[in-house]
Amino acid sequence: MLGLSHRLFKSNASHMSMRRGYTESMFWARLLIFIVPLAAAQSLDFEAYKTRVEPIFLKKRPGHARCVACHVDAATAFKLLPLATDAKTWTDEQSRKNFEMVLKLVAPGDPNSSRLLIHPLAHDGGGDQFHAGGRQFASKDDPDWKIIADWISSAK
Repeated sequence: MLGLSHRLFKSNASHMSMRRGYTESMFWARLLIFIVPLAAAQSLDFEAYKTRVEPIFLKKRPGHARCVACHVDAATAFKLLPLATDAKTWTDEQSRKNFEMVLKLVAPGDPNSSRLLIHPLAHDGGGDQFHAGGRQFASKDDPDWKIIADWISSAK
């Protein structure tokens, strides 16, 4: 009987140790979820985003809807805040929220791995197979694609 209770104690202690390890791992994983976007936010320039990148989302491109036309109501990873009635641009607070969302779609320093650029890029130019909004960028030579790529590449 003593052997059985000793084995149960050892088994329970081992289980508790595994559980503690799992809980600790989950803590660190959750912490990283919050730290990584913060680090990206610190490495990409908000002012450059607001003045050079964000206006591209409002720009009418020949043969395409503006990004904002679909990415306000769509259930996609790229979600922009709606403009206020009669507004031509976002407020600073809205721009900051859009910026935080966009950070989830970029790999700072690596435009070619950034979903924000690859998803709307023509497949022949290195983009995804499908983009419901059409190919906003025919190639990486598109001036707006280059503006976004330069911003992503500028990560400090």
